[in-house]
Order: sequence, then C-alpha cells, then structure tokens
Amino acid sequence: MSKPEITQGMIDAYDEYTHLTLDRRGFMQKLTALAGSGAAAAAIMPMLAANQANAAIVEETDARLDVSDVTYPGASGEMKGYLAIPKDAADRLPAVIVIHENRGLNPHIRDVARRMALEGFVALAPDFLSPNDGTPANEDEARNMFQSLDMAGATANGEATRAFLAGHEKTNGKVGAIGFCWGGGMVNRMAVASPELGAGVAYYGSQAPADQVPSIQAPLMLHYAGLDERINAGIDAYKAALDANGKTYELHMYEGVNHAFNNDTSSARYDKAAADLAWSRTVEFLKKNLA
Repeated sequence: MSKPEITQGMIDAYDEYTHLTLDRRGFMQKLTALAGSGAAAAAIMPMLAANQANAAIVEETDARLDVSDVTYPGASGEMKGYLAIPKDAADRLPAVIVIHENRGLNPHIRDVARRMALEGFVALAPDFLSPNDGTPANEDEARNMFQSLDMAGATANGEATRAFLAGHEKTNGKVGAIGFCWGGGMVNRMAVASPELGAGVAYYGSQAPADQVPSIQAPLMLHYAGLDERINAGIDAYKAALDANGKTYELHMYEGVNHAFNNDTSSARYDKAAADLAWSRTVEFLKKNLA
C-alpha cells in the first residue's frame, strides 16, 4: 500500500482540532472527507499526530547527562518538572526553561531538555499542569486541561521556575526560556512578567499584547512557520510594538513549513532543515545572552 498523501488542508484541520474548537469527532469527519475514505483517514491520523513512541534524539540513559524528575516551589504550590544537567561540568552553567506544547510534559519535551543540556545548559522542563495533578497520559485530556488553565497562575509558575533555576547550585544564576506552540506563547508572557529573564526563544507562539511590550526586558528570538496563518496573524502588531519600544529581538520566518515544524514526533509537520537551522540559531542566541 502506498503512503497516503497529506495535504495542507489536512494539516490545517489538525491545527484547528488541536488549538481551536474542533473536537475529535468533528476532526475525523473532516479528515475522512479530505482523505476520501475512513480507511485513508485512519492511516493519515498517526502521521499528523505526535507519536511519542518515536525514538528520542538523545536517550534518557545518555551517560553524558544527569536526568531526574524533580519537584520545586511554584507560585502557590508544588511544581513538577524534568531536570537535565551535563555531567562533570567544571563551572556553573547557564540555565534554560524548556516549555512544552499544549500536550504537557511528554517524552518529546523531555528529549528537547536533554538536547539543551548537551549544548551546555542546565535544562528544566516544567509541567505547567502541575496544579491539576500533572500531565495525563491521554493527550486529548491534556489538551482539554489547557483550555481551562489559569494563565495568570501559569505565568507566575514560570517566574517561580526561573527563580528556582537562578538559585540552583549548578547554575550561574542566568536563566533563559525556550517554548514551543503553547510554550512559545508562555515565553512571550514570561518576557512581560519576568524582568530578570535573561533571554526568551519562542517557537510559533502567540504574541504578547502590544500594550504589554514596554515591560519586556529580555532579548527575544522569535521563530515562525510560513504556513502558520493562525499564529502569524499577530506578527505585525507585535513587531511594530517591539520596534516602537526599542526592544532587542530577532525574528525568523521559515517559509513553506508548518506550525510545530520542530516536533520530530509528527512526521507530517516536522521539517528537519528548518528545525536544525532554528536550533542552531537558538543555541547561539542563548549562549550569547546567558554567558
């Protein structure tokens, strides 16, 4: 059987399902219409979705790292997270908060934290669903939890995470943040709320409101996908506000790629060339600003 063809309409429908109001049943009906049959839709669905069974880029058992599940003080309760630290570092290291998509702290984000640690950072991936007993195994359930998540509380927990890392014995006190999708939006929120944030990198994340931009102190790197019309609709207003207020930022547009292009567990949306380029830019940016 030949590999099913995935069209932009299918990817857009999946984005509507994962980020807007389309429920799973409505999505599968739309996908079936686009694919031509229920069997074709069933074959295409796993290619659109993130498959956490895919191999990690950095194994959890990598001997170069110390990794652990941790708890630490949040803004109003205990936060859970995943900590990755390079072994045998001679000096204290800069730290990076790795912020998940709207599926919570899953194996892919843990893998990204390990990748960041191998670049020479203390990397902590918080679980922003900690106030709701943590990320569930069912990703649809996790998505629904984000729809009712207290965003002011989540932003405060982001700042608490920054403070925890700043005081960690393995760090130099300088903390940046990198986030994807929902996490990209959280990076922009943290940049507004956390004057001590050292740097922020937002991958295809919703922008901070223009009237809040004057509060941003951290230099920002903003990665956008050329085909991501939903998120890209807010770029012009954000860019104008950043420019008007003299903020330090870099904006990179990756033409011809989709939202979530960095997520290698989603074969239909992942774009290796764009992901590799964005990652190299990100690492250089964070090293420059957190040294």
